[in-house]
Amino acid sequence: MELCNCFAKPLGLKVAIQTIMPTNKIILGALGGLTAGLTASVVMNLFQRGLSKWLGGEQRSHGAQSLQTGTPDHGAGRYLTNIGAESPTDDAAERTANIISVGLMDHPLSEKQKDIGGTIFHYVFGATSGVVYGVTSELIPSIRFGWGLPFGAVVWLIADETVVPALGLSKDARKYPTSTIAYAFAAHLVYGLATEATLKVLRPQ
Repeated sequence: MELCNCFAKPLGLKVAIQTIMPTNKIILGALGGLTAGLTASVVMNLFQRGLSKWLGGEQRSHGAQSLQTGTPDHGAGRYLTNIGAESPTDDAAERTANIISVGLMDHPLSEKQKDIGGTIFHYVFGATSGVVYGVTSELIPSIRFGWGLPFGAVVWLIADETVVPALGLSKDARKYPTSTIAYAFAAHLVYGLATEATLKVLRPQ
């Protein structure tokens, strides 16, 4: 019995360590991804502002969606139009903030509130995407290739080109000029690059 106990204690300790280590990696990956996602969201906004200034357009802090305005004829856009809370100058980030406010508090946002809410949503989404990338990269390190450019492209494809228009938060991608789509794609590549660059410092492989 004593011999069994001698083997059981080290074995139990080994199992405990093996259980704790992956958990710690996931937590560190999440924290690193959160920081990287927020940093990349700032870089993305700087890119957007610089490009908007160069093109002579409006400068907003809503990331790649800043140039994708116009009222969708379905989903959130149609609902907000029906209750008189829609503006054709809203982008997807502002529309998201507005639909949340209407849904939770039955209170449409003012233009200033939509601008602030859109900025908050941009950073929340950027941070959340960073957390997903950080945690996944701890479990599957091989996804961190191409300096984050594939990650940025995937976020663009899933969010901008699929989920956002499907929910009526923006118009169908085919209704925007090619230059606007190209800008959104480039902005997401910048986001992915900045996310990976930050993560390389925080969680080097």
